[in-house]
Amino acid sequence: MKSLSNEDVYKKMLERLEVSIIHLNNLERTKRIDAEFYSTENLHASETMARKQIKSIQDVCLVSDGNHMSISYDFQETGIPYYRGQDTCHTFIEDASPVCISEKSYRLSVMLRSHIHKGDVLLSIVGTVGNSSLVYEDNEATCSCKLAILRPQDKDIYSEYLAVFCKTKYGQNQIQKFRRGTVQTGLLLEDMDQISIPVLNTEFQEKIVDITENMYSLNSQAQQLYLTAKNLLLTDLGLIDYTPSKEQISVRSFKDIVNMGRLDAEYYQPKYDDLFVLLDKLPTKLLGEIVDIKKSIEPGSTYYGDYGVPFIRVSDVSTTEISAPSIRIPYNIVPSIEELYPKKDTILFSKDGSVGIAYKMEEDIEAVTSGALLHFHIKNNEEILPDYLTLVLNSDIVQLQAERDASGAIIQHWKPNDIANVVIPIFPYKVQKEISDNMQQAFALRRRAQKLQKIAIMAVEIAIEKDEITAIAYINDNRI
Repeated sequence: MKSLSNEDVYKKMLERLEVSIIHLNNLERTKRIDAEFYSTENLHASETMARKQIKSIQDVCLVSDGNHMSISYDFQETGIPYYRGQDTCHTFIEDASPVCISEKSYRLSVMLRSHIHKGDVLLSIVGTVGNSSLVYEDNEATCSCKLAILRPQDKDIYSEYLAVFCKTKYGQNQIQKFRRGTVQTGLLLEDMDQISIPVLNTEFQEKIVDITENMYSLNSQAQQLYLTAKNLLLTDLGLIDYTPSKEQISVRSFKDIVNMGRLDAEYYQPKYDDLFVLLDKLPTKLLGEIVDIKKSIEPGSTYYGDYGVPFIRVSDVSTTEISAPSIRIPYNIVPSIEELYPKKDTILFSKDGSVGIAYKMEEDIEAVTSGALLHFHIKNNEEILPDYLTLVLNSDIVQLQAERDASGAIIQHWKPNDIANVVIPIFPYKVQKEISDNMQQAFALRRRAQKLQKIAIMAVEIAIEKDEITAIAYINDNRI
């Protein structure tokens, strides 16, 4: 039997391993030597990008981040929008539901650097790194330091194209590659000079602008239908002009406090009394009588990774969509994991952190939700429609109950037993159907907008991997 040389043995070893050989003088600026940084996937992405004319984000954009000073004392329901990391799960930042700050705080000189303008791309750089949103309107708004503000200054790079590029595999590959940290990862502004964007021709970028305009129009129409449904609900509830009481004093007997089992003063605010006076006039049922409530799993951050089944957390869910999860967990973490996958018409409902967010599944998906998201399954679809119930869950009727039950804690937690006792108004089927029809039309428009976004992302990837002519042909062949 012929013996193998040392060189042959070395080659055999390499056949079974993913090995990248990088010369010292080819290390990036900060001399990173972590193996993942030089993975085959990362190197392939870099090589593909290198075949195009590229510029760094730092070269084509004015790069800054948002506000660094303490501002939470000034958070309020109305005022100047103050966007945070969780708000960038939307394609357009205007679709988010941010907290607000006063105009006085907004006008402070230290806040000027954090003001955002039409055409800015907001990129999440702390925690959930890589989510991005385009600022589409020129309204007064600002943001936190957990967001990078990318403001194109180069006439060769359109804002709409930059926004889409950040969502492509080539944008995300670079963003994730340059993350730093362990427990909480982050992307440093100084590393923006190492993240590159191809300079694609104007004709192609204008196609991306057209798609973006169409997406925004569809989203605006969807928002209007959603507001119509919401106003129908509020009108029938008698809440169209309702303003919760701001009275801070409530007198209770010791017996009442014992029966309620709560000692925190916030629980007994008059605005909650007013709510239940109103609900007593309506036909209602407890939520636990309407739905079956199922819990998901919480495997713990040690199981979070880049491979496996998508893992949806509260930060990935809004009232209108589920963002692509940035985390995956092993398929074998529990037996029959597919039994945990949310099905069509399942309502996801957050009980921890940002409590009281409801989202109805539009289709079956192969993903697992965190333990902070409950699954509601309607017991009788002839009594209550899922779209109607979802809108009620997101309305002030339920949000005030969430606020009352979850108050008094640093990190909000709504107990499932309390959630089961939430009071839900039950309107006649005809009223529910009218509200549901508007909701369904709104979501149909949003699905069209989401499909357009996928077309734009794929077109940019085709332009990078092949050429702009092929990418434009793909856009023309996929008109919707």
